Amino acid sequence: MGVPKRKASKQRGRQRRAVNMKIEAPALVECPQCHALIVPHHLCPECGYYKGREAVATK
Repeated sequence: MGVPKRKASKQRGRQRRAVNMKIEAPALVECPQCHALIVPHHLCPECGYYKGREAVATK
């Protein structure tokens, strides 16, 4: 079984965890009705449409 020759520092562990902590921008798609940018699989807040039909009446 492998045994470490030297003690691994605390910084190495923190760096290893920090590598995976990155923020990503949300994926946005264009609404087919009003062409506003929306989150996929969500109701369009601008026009109230979802999957080509009106889900919520807007003013």
